[in-house]
This record gives sequence, structure tokens and C-alpha cells, in this order.
Amino acid sequence: MKVAPPKPFTFEGGKRAVLLLHGFTGNSADVRMLGRFLEKKGYTCHAPHYKGHGVPPEELVHTGPDDWWEDVLNGYNFLKNKGHQEIAVAGLSLGGVFSLKLGYTVPIKGIVPMCAPMYIKSEEVMYQGILEYAREYKRYEGKTDEQIELEMNEFKKTPMNTLKALQQLIADVRNNVDMIYAPTFVVQARHDKMINTESANIIYNEIESTEKEIKWYEESGHVITLDKEREQLHEDVYAFLEKLDWHV
Repeated sequence: MKVAPPKPFTFEGGKRAVLLLHGFTGNSADVRMLGRFLEKKGYTCHAPHYKGHGVPPEELVHTGPDDWWEDVLNGYNFLKNKGHQEIAVAGLSLGGVFSLKLGYTVPIKGIVPMCAPMYIKSEEVMYQGILEYAREYKRYEGKTDEQIELEMNEFKKTPMNTLKALQQLIADVRNNVDMIYAPTFVVQARHDKMINTESANIIYNEIESTEKEIKWYEESGHVITLDKEREQLHEDVYAFLEKLDWHV
């Protein structure tokens, strides 16, 4: 049976706005529960999709960080155009990298990077991740094993220029985190197998924010927003947002 792919969402909760950013090969479902929780607490939440995400994997490899960054900025401007003057951002994984980049690019009320990489994983590991995503997506589409193998063999012939560009993005953001002054809450899962968890300490130690905190979630893996401590995470993100100096 075919499954309808997730779509970007906007939950209207109030004057305070939060931009929610998903991970690489992820989609808005990564941050949907967090969005619903914050909406009930009076926050408007918007989660865009990056180009080539939430669609067949063949489309992903023809996009790159520049496209996705544009989608992030469009998401920020979407909230601005809706009349939200103050915007916080929370992002998972690659979304966390983008949340940090927003922090030194545009005015941001507060930043919540969740399991955001500051170290470059080898291209091989990232490539395996893309293949896994592609296979999984085809299963979701209800294709037969035979069909999937045929399509995967074709897919493997595609050059993955995206990965080099992604590594460059992470390196650039790491070099600029000391330009971040907005209040920041660094979230890191202890059992994160996707990234080097030392990334969390780098972010925490190198940002210039006077208001900053870091929390390790002892029971969670990389997609912390969907893992067993997600309810605690919701409460913690909300508590952090409530401490910010909102004018609305």
C-alpha cells in the first residue's frame, strides 16, 4: 500500500514563533510532535521541507545544502511575513546545523540544536545512510523486493556530489559558531550513533551566548525527537523558550 509522504506544516498557536527544522534525509515528521506540543503551549510552529526531502530519493541527490539553506530562510521569512517579529529555532541533526547558521545570519530569539554534527563523518558512512534511506523509501512506496533491487542498482550509479557540499557546510558552521550570541540550549542524545557526540560540547563551549545550557539525554539515540525521552525533551524545550525575553 502506498503511504502519503509527510508535508510541511504550520501550527498557529500564538504570537511567539518557532521554526522547526528536520534532519538530512528526514522530513517534517521528525519535529511534528514537538510542534504540536508547543502549539498547545501558545507557540506558532512552522516546519518547512528541504528540497529533495520527503520525495523519492532520486530527487534528493540532485539537491544540496545551498538549496536547503534557501528553504530554511524561506521558512524564517514565512513566519516574518505572518507578522512574527521574534522567532526561535529548533533543529534536529542537519536542522541543528542550520539553526546555528541562522543564529549568526538573521535575528534569532533562541536556538535549540538537537544532535547537531560539528564533526565530519566519512563520506562512506553518509553514503550508506543515503542508500538506507532510499531503500526504506521504496519499501514505503509498496514496491516489490525485485523492483527495489533494480532501482537501487540504478540509484547507486548516481554521483553523490551532495555529500562533499554537506561536509563543507558543517565545517563552515563550525568555524562560525563563535559568532552566535543568542540564548542557546544544546540537546544531545547519549546513544547517538550517527554523529560524534563531542559535537555538543564544541557547540556549547564555542558559542558566545551568555545564556546557554547543555543537556544529555541518557536513553536516546540520534532522532531524539521521536525517541523514548521525547516527552522530557518537549518539556525542556518549552522551559527554555519560556525563559527567553519575548516582547510578545
